[in-house]
Amino acid sequence: MDTAAVAQTDPAPPTGTAELLAWLWGSTAVRILAAVVVVGLAVVVSKLLVRLLGRPVARRFKRQSVAQTVLGILRVTTVVIGGLIAASFLGLEIGDIVLSVTVFSAVLGIVLAPIVGSVINGLFVLADNPYEIGDMIELEDGRQGFVEDITIRYTKILTLDNTSQVVPNAQMRERDVTNLSAEDERTRLSVPLLVTYEGDLDEARRIMEQAARDCDEVIGGGPDIRIGSARYPARPTCLIGSYADSGVRLVLRFWVQTPYRIPRIESTVRERIWERLDDSDVEIAYPHQHLLFDEHSGRARVAVENGTQPSAESEAAPRDDTPPESDGLDAGRPDPDNRGG
Repeated sequence: MDTAAVAQTDPAPPTGTAELLAWLWGSTAVRILAAVVVVGLAVVVSKLLVRLLGRPVARRFKRQSVAQTVLGILRVTTVVIGGLIAASFLGLEIGDIVLSVTVFSAVLGIVLAPIVGSVINGLFVLADNPYEIGDMIELEDGRQGFVEDITIRYTKILTLDNTSQVVPNAQMRERDVTNLSAEDERTRLSVPLLVTYEGDLDEARRIMEQAARDCDEVIGGGPDIRIGSARYPARPTCLIGSYADSGVRLVLRFWVQTPYRIPRIESTVRERIWERLDDSDVEIAYPHQHLLFDEHSGRARVAVENGTQPSAESEAAPRDDTPPESDGLDAGRPDPDNRGG
């Protein structure tokens, strides 16, 4: 065999550093290892960027939810860039990756539609700012809680029952949400009371107003509270709500400092109203019904006659309202319809 022919067919071993690296890079195992290392570095770098840029971003965006969303996008972008670089190590071009992602997204579009809808609604929630992290909100079903976290997919609520509730942003935008902590935490409450017409109405109003002022959490007075272009008295005020069938409906309106203990504050005010009503000329009204019978009402048997129960035949038989003719035997009998007359 010719020595020159053997030299032409067998590759020569690498002699320089560049040739050694090129030879190693030609191995598939080395490329996979490099891709894994790049992805791991991207994850580490994303955490470092969030730690370094956390305070500047928080100072730039006053809303905590927006700041957390920006930092989350920065972290995801860093990891995605690292993934693209790792994919290029394995021979995948950016065009191939985009095409693969497009096809994959089209196939799973129906499955991922709810998630995509939550993401889009999350962007609207962040833009509209109906509530913020730390606010106390009330859902349309009456549940109350604090907003613990807002992401582009869901809103996490810590309820007053010490339970955590995760609600997709699509549902949060569809339901009615009351923000009890928006800008001004002062909240106005109303306590109704129905009193009789015979009682002292002015005294009833004074009792209700004083009961609210004696509660520490209730604003006792001060400058009027402005809500938009309207002004409301800060002190407790009792108004006449309506004239009902059974009495006068009074409505006590008062303001509280914070909305976090509304049920307890209302209960305290009602307890103090109840205590003061005992020594006053005020009575709580309740429904009354008067049954009137006249000549058009017919007859009603209200007692057992002669100690015997009336039979079904006598009850079913038609009655003649015409008084019977006297036979002379009833002269000494008392008239049951005119006793003592």
